[in-house]
Order: sequence, then C-alpha cells, then structure tokens
Amino acid sequence: MHRRDFLEAAAAGLPAAAVAEELQPNPPVRPGRALKITKLETFLVRPRWLFLKVHTDAGIVGLGEPVVEGRANTVATAVSEIAPYLVGKDPRHVVHHWQAIYRHAFYRGGPILTSALSGIDMALWDIKGKALGVPVYELLGGPTRRKIRVYAHANTSAAMKPLLARGFTAFKCGVAKRRNSRYIETPAAVRYAAERFAELRKTAGDDVDIGIDFHGAISPAMAKVLIKALEPYNPMFVEEPINCQNHDLMAEIARGTHIPIATGERVFTKWGFREVLEKKAATILQPDLCHAGGITEVRLIAGMAEAYYAVIAPHNPLGPISLAAGIQLAASIPNFLCQEQVSLGEGILRRPFVVGKGGYIDLPTGPGLGIELDDKAVAKQIGHNWRSRETYDDDDGSVVDW
Repeated sequence: MHRRDFLEAAAAGLPAAAVAEELQPNPPVRPGRALKITKLETFLVRPRWLFLKVHTDAGIVGLGEPVVEGRANTVATAVSEIAPYLVGKDPRHVVHHWQAIYRHAFYRGGPILTSALSGIDMALWDIKGKALGVPVYELLGGPTRRKIRVYAHANTSAAMKPLLARGFTAFKCGVAKRRNSRYIETPAAVRYAAERFAELRKTAGDDVDIGIDFHGAISPAMAKVLIKALEPYNPMFVEEPINCQNHDLMAEIARGTHIPIATGERVFTKWGFREVLEKKAATILQPDLCHAGGITEVRLIAGMAEAYYAVIAPHNPLGPISLAAGIQLAASIPNFLCQEQVSLGEGILRRPFVVGKGGYIDLPTGPGLGIELDDKAVAKQIGHNWRSRETYDDDDGSVVDW
C-alpha cells in the first residue's frame, strides 16, 4: 500500500490498525528472527530425477534438484556428506554457504560435488525468498523481463506439430542418423541428417527457431562437414558440435561458420566458462543450474558472458524444480535467450507452468522459486534406476558416444 492509498483508506474510516497492518511488509520470517536448517532430505523421482528438501525450524522448506543423470544415488550421497555442515546454520547466508561447501571440499568442482552444491544452492535461495515473501528474482535485482521464452524438443515433424499448436516457437532436435555416429561418415549419412532437419524447417517455417544438438558425439572432422550441410536451413544454434572438453577445437569450428555455437551443459562453475569465453568457443552458453553451481554461480556466469556479448540459454533436460530455478535466473539477467524444458511440472507441481502465446511462461509471482510440490502425486513416482545409455558401433562393437 502506498502512502496515498493509506490516506484514502484512513479517510474512508477503515480502522487504523488494519490500515497500518496493510502498510507494513509481512514476511513469513520477521527480520532479526533466528532461522536454522534442521534436515536435508533427498528422494528419487521418476523418470530420472533427484529432488531435495531443505527443512528449517520455521517450517519453511526449500526445494532443489541436485542430480547427475545416471548418477542420482551418487549425488544423493554427496548431499548427505554435506549435510553436517549445513544443519544448525542459517540458510539465508546463501553465498557464504556456497563458498564454504565448494572450497572446503579441497578436491573442488567436478560433476558430482558441483551438482550436489547446485541443488543445495537452489533450495537455500528458495528458503530465503519464502522467508522474505518475495520471488528469488527480486533478491537478484528485480525482473528484467515480463515473461520467459522456453523451447521444446522435437526430432520429427509429427512431434513438432502439436507443440506448435500449443504455442511453442522454439525447438531443439538431435542429429538424425540411421546408425551410431562414426568418426568419418558417408555422404549419404550427412545428407540424411540435413534432409531430416530440412523437413523440420519446412514444418515450422522461418518464423520459428530450431536448434540442433550434436551432443558432443560428432568428430571434429565431421562436425565441420555437417554444419556446412545444415547452414542453408539456418539453425538457431549448433549445440556441443564436438566433445565439450576441447574448447580450442570448438573455437576453430565457431570461426568456420555463421551459425551460433552453443555449449555448457557439461561445463562447471565460472572457471570452466571463463575458458569458453576467452577462447570464443561459443556465443550461447548453456549452464545447467543442476550442475554448474546453482543460481548463485550461473548468475555470475551470465555476468561474465555479458562482457563478451554472449547470451545464456539454461540447459534443462530434467525436472520442474530445475525449470523453476532457470526461470528465476532468466527473469533477473539481461542476456537471456531461451530456457530448455522437458517437464512443466504436470503431476509434480500443485500449479504446473503454462506455456502461452509465443512460447512464453509468465513471470512467476510466488515467493522463492515460486513452486510447490504436490507431495501426494510425487509419492506415486518415488524411485528409479535410470542409467545412461550404453552405445556401441553397429559393426565392430567398439564404444561410441551417445
């Protein structure tokens, strides 16, 4: 209530106490009140997710998604090993806890420890926002946009058409192939991949964005050939054209095409992305908030990217808690491109996200991450043993990337 509203309400004869109560902020946890973490709880949720609840003595529960695909139990163990540090401490000291968890590990970084930290970081921001009664993006400087664009996955025209009808205007597909990738592909294999992408472009039209994910499974030699074959159809980006561990080679590929290069799902922390930016290996960064360091770290990565005129398209092939964290980040940074999603939270969240006209999700207004789990629905999906695919060459049986 503004001062003018206060005076008008008082003039209308409303009780002074009621007017004063409206005028004062009323966060769930009053300033100065002690707040302590009491327990960390992880649970496996189908199809391949790991959810985290951080409990507090005020009854506020923070949600996070600390997981490495195919290594959920390993990350859950890492979270349990971090728990003794957090229990009894104030969850609102988010950045301090990030520093302590990361630096006191001694063996820093890597997918397991950083993913455990990422999920915890999400949950602590969720608690802080709920304690103050505001969305996380308000704590990060306020919103930079009114709505968040998201993209869907579609590898065929048949899969794309109903998504177009729902309002999506951005998509990502994989490389079409009739066999597992080889170091050197035949002209027929390259032509097949390009023709399948051309079919998607024809279905979507030129007003729709379509990225293509090489998944790091294409050799450097063939990545150049395949990108040239795709260039006439103007992909929104080429994601992980080669294995993400070699930023020098990726930079060489980036210099050889006008198509934007994207990478980041397997890059961790600001230190990993520093090299990508310095070597100009990509102009679209795709940090995964479940892996790269959570909201705290990805916001710093976004700031680094802005200095290089690069944009952020958060990676998320996981669950709705990850999506909620990505949306809060997207709402608070200037250089956001598009948010990946595979689940809007149907059957998981009490109020799933809704994609509206143009493929946008409205800015959430609830406190913290802005979501609530439907615990009864989640209880029916507890437990999984999802593993990464094991792929081999069709002819000689040697191991290949998937």
